Amino acid sequence: MAVKAIILLALAHLTTAHFGIEYPTWRANTLLANTTYSQWVYPCAGVPSNLTDSPRTDWPIAGGSVKLDLHHKWTYVYLNLGLGSQVTNFNYSLTPEFWNVTGNGTLCVPKLSLPADLTPADGTNATIQVVTSGASGSALYNCADITFRTGASALSSGECATDAGITYVPIKQQTTNSSATTTTPKGNGAATAGVNLAALSVAMGMAVLFA
Repeated sequence: MAVKAIILLALAHLTTAHFGIEYPTWRANTLLANTTYSQWVYPCAGVPSNLTDSPRTDWPIAGGSVKLDLHHKWTYVYLNLGLGSQVTNFNYSLTPEFWNVTGNGTLCVPKLSLPADLTPADGTNATIQVVTSGASGSALYNCADITFRTGASALSSGECATDAGITYVPIKQQTTNSSATTTTPKGNGAATAGVNLAALSVAMGMAVLFA
């Protein structure tokens, strides 16, 4: 009886510890019970980039929406981007100030801007990598393949709805002796707070090094 209870608790932990990508469409559903994929595996939960039936979403050429299904009560979120059809190097950050998300459920950000030095041409293939880290400090991974299109649009306000009680705060680096600050919000329900990133990276099990 005790063994059964422990197994059930472990399974419950594994279920709640994971996350999904609702938009752009993720490469594969890594939450399925019968899947061989694991969100613990870098860079894309073990899902190969050459799947024949893998979806690829048209995404605005100047940046678009991202919609996540988060299962933790709080989560650190990083979004990275790599160019190409079979990406191995996610060398662009879409969240130079990564997010501290409070609440579990659906988080939708209407528009993520691209880095200033990235100007993809129409038809350029790319992959968005989403990395999360929760209370355990271990990183989880999922990927969504996209094609940059001049005619693509961000999600509408009706499509890009965040569940009640969920907020995200972009984290801004600060010096050790400075205090946390709040500046102009960067998105719906978002503010910017200061943090010592060196100390935080240790607390997150150095997940940022693999993002």
